[in-house]
Amino acid sequence: MSYLSSCFAIFLSLFIATQAGAEVAPPPPELTVKAYLLKDAGGGRVLAEQNSQGRVEPASLTKLMTAYLSFKALKNGHLQLTQTLPISVKAWKVEGSKMFVSPDMMNVTVDELLHGMIIQSGNDASIALAEGIAVTEEAFAAQMNKEAARLGMVNTHYMNATGLPDPEHYTTAADLSLLAVALIRDFPDQYQRLYSVKEYTYNKITQPNRNRLLWSDPTVDGMKTGHTESAGYCLISSAKRGDGRLVSVVLGAPSDAARATESQKLLNYGFQFFEAHLVYKAGKVISQQKVYKGTDNTVEATVLTDLALMLPKGEYSRVKAKVISAKRVIAPVAAGQELGTIQFSLDGKVIDERKLVAAKAVPLAGVFGRAIDSIKLIFN
Repeated sequence: MSYLSSCFAIFLSLFIATQAGAEVAPPPPELTVKAYLLKDAGGGRVLAEQNSQGRVEPASLTKLMTAYLSFKALKNGHLQLTQTLPISVKAWKVEGSKMFVSPDMMNVTVDELLHGMIIQSGNDASIALAEGIAVTEEAFAAQMNKEAARLGMVNTHYMNATGLPDPEHYTTAADLSLLAVALIRDFPDQYQRLYSVKEYTYNKITQPNRNRLLWSDPTVDGMKTGHTESAGYCLISSAKRGDGRLVSVVLGAPSDAARATESQKLLNYGFQFFEAHLVYKAGKVISQQKVYKGTDNTVEATVLTDLALMLPKGEYSRVKAKVISAKRVIAPVAAGQELGTIQFSLDGKVIDERKLVAAKAVPLAGVFGRAIDSIKLIFN
């Protein structure tokens, strides 16, 4: 993208109570795990990490990608929540955790399978959904890898929809954080509807959600556990306190209890020493940009979702923002069309960047208006 050289700076005086001095966040707690990462879900800033690029087995954390593609299929109409899916012999016979579906069940809905996969961690439900989307689990794994590449998960490779061990089935804490944030961002309604449910009953069998933090921390509203002998005990959790949402990834803990306590330590560290500030509400006008050949001469630029920054306590008053506009915006402009970015810096270092989009559409002008602006574009 080309940018105007005359980008303007905006001091974030709104919403700021000037503080005497910035605090320096202490080192994160020591955790007894193979790898971990703590991320600001809103801005994507990593607050703490250890071995976050090291290759690990994802175990049932794999089901976050299975869920992501299932939600995508629901959104594009390939699946319906009330639609029934056949249960294959492969899904029925799969080892590990199950929701207990079988081939003789003819009325198992997509919604029931989602509950079984997310809450009960059912491998049978995962395969049934994979086959419902891509016919075979192998074809679904190819879709998983394509989606992982699109999300920037460069150190991830999937071989199945469940997370059962395979030498070529791997990921990293950093990649898992990208997926977790994307799922919350892209499918917020499904996330809120499913990931905080504490137990689910199917076929007269009630199973609890294995994420212990749902019971012990009311600010935690998801996400997913995982465990195999080789992977250890894993947990991705997300919590929202005030304007801030954090995602913690803990991999390779020695026990079920440890993955919960270590995840809690990480979340508490983030919320204790970092604070979120709501900078702009979704839809708030941030800048106006020149439009050529349109019925209006300008278009208002905004953000699609609430924009909050998570920073060490005391640093917010020193943050600066800069709007970087597209060089030329030519009508027609669609509502939501990207118009540039807003970039945040602290002590000269860029700490966050978000897309700016058109708050409303700008239709194409008439013949005379387009002709006038065509001449202007020649001289500009």
